[in-house]
Amino acid sequence: MFLDFKRQVTVALENALYTLGLKTDDLGLEPSQHADIASKVAFRLAAQTKSNPMEIAERIVAAIELPENSLIGEIITVGPYINITVGRNYLEKTVKRITQEQESFGGGFCNGKILIEHTSANPNGPLHVGHIRNSVIGDTLVRILKKAGYEVDTHYYVNDMGRQIAIVSWAFSRFDFDSSKKPDHAIADVYIKANALLNEDPGKVSEIDKLMQLVENGDQSTIKSFDDAVALAISGIKQTLLRMNIIHDSFPHESSFVRSGAVFRIIEEIKATGRTKDDNGALVVDLSDYGFEKTMVIQRSDGTSLYTTRDLAYHEWKGKYGDRIIDVLGADHKLISGQLKATLNSIGKPEPEVVIFEFVSLPEGSMSTRRGKFIPADDLLEQIEQGAYLEVDRRRPQMPEKFKKEVASMVGIGAVRYDIVKVSPEKSTVFDWKDALDFEKQGAPFIQYSHARACNILNKAQDEGKWDMGYQADLSLLTEDTEVSLIKKMAAFDSIIDICARDLKPHTIAVYARELAEAFNQFYRFVPVVSAEEENIRASRLALVNCARIVLANSLDTLGIDAPESM
Repeated sequence: MFLDFKRQVTVALENALYTLGLKTDDLGLEPSQHADIASKVAFRLAAQTKSNPMEIAERIVAAIELPENSLIGEIITVGPYINITVGRNYLEKTVKRITQEQESFGGGFCNGKILIEHTSANPNGPLHVGHIRNSVIGDTLVRILKKAGYEVDTHYYVNDMGRQIAIVSWAFSRFDFDSSKKPDHAIADVYIKANALLNEDPGKVSEIDKLMQLVENGDQSTIKSFDDAVALAISGIKQTLLRMNIIHDSFPHESSFVRSGAVFRIIEEIKATGRTKDDNGALVVDLSDYGFEKTMVIQRSDGTSLYTTRDLAYHEWKGKYGDRIIDVLGADHKLISGQLKATLNSIGKPEPEVVIFEFVSLPEGSMSTRRGKFIPADDLLEQIEQGAYLEVDRRRPQMPEKFKKEVASMVGIGAVRYDIVKVSPEKSTVFDWKDALDFEKQGAPFIQYSHARACNILNKAQDEGKWDMGYQADLSLLTEDTEVSLIKKMAAFDSIIDICARDLKPHTIAVYARELAEAFNQFYRFVPVVSAEEENIRASRLALVNCARIVLANSLDTLGIDAPESM
């Protein structure tokens, strides 16, 4: 709803400038503590007109004409600033639109197709907490972009022919595979044993190199051994992702770009730029004119391609099918992603938008799959759900076991997702599951509880015969400060989605969801709802509770978090 208001403000200012014979490409619209939106356009026009910006602001406001039923309320000058507030029409239309549009409220204003890749962990073991920051950021972006109206295709790019997979395949012929375990965990067991053996006997590394050459040359039995190992690992990884409400649409395999000839073709395209040179038998790309001192290897001395080379072919392919291409990558990919973008640019191919995230750690310390010193995401999720169960059992001991387990799962997964995504991607963070589950703090359980409270209020009112969903409330009665604040916060949902979709910063929706829950609780704390004596006031406030329920649920869904109706 706020986007409609902003559009009307834009039209009103542009029309006023046209009337005055003034023109600018930037109206200087920005948030303000003193209005719902402010414009500093007078500053921008001061040099052009050689006039006092305060006088320009006054002339602009005097020239503004608002149509009937405008969402705009008051427009005033404060020195050189133009402050604009919403009108009653905006508030009442917001409540009506939320009630009518329900789960579609706040979205559907963008179009186009986006290909987004996230997680893409090597299939040599289970996901750990470092991986799931990638997954949560990526999936939240997917949900934001879909909410905005884009068609989104989500990719997990499978490394099915790199050194790690060669080691796993090699390990299968030397160690027993424990089929009683979750497959990605059993893969990690043999991978760790294989690395230990390779460290003891470095001469065996040549066997790994041989396997990689056989795969690249199309040896069918070696390819099958790689494929079997990858399929097992991915099946386990999918289970973990599903537990966190994360689903990928496609699992493109890097080997497909070797077998299709795409890797060979892109190497030839890069060669044609004159950027390649020999480096002890390896083929490297010179990107110094793009600011990279370090060259990028695209072919080993033995003629095999690298992950980077196959990634270039993959991105060339993606560029044909998406209006926007987005990669979610860890900070250790900062250099290589920059080189990848530069190389694609040098051959005239679309470049991806790259979301780089810093790493998340646990208080226990760092993790490494190769050394076997890591905490699987499955173990972390299990621990969190157990902690959530204890909290639910303490608060609702009389409830049946099924209820406690379902709520514990929703709260536990919600706590993980929220605590990971609430921090801006470029900032490192330590995930403390006990802190994330604290119901007294304003994290996921607080937002989920606010939704459950709204559901409980409506159920109570219905049980007491005090409210009917179809009742036409008199929205002009919603004039209390906390009522107006709550409506404005709900109306801002589309603007938040718009900002997140443009800037690719999912923490913004996390902050918004918390603030929305705060606004709802403030409203309920300071005005009587079910106990309101006047029927029309009670009905209007219950309509507002219903709107809060809807927008809280929409916000939680965008965060990939379940919205319990009872907690």
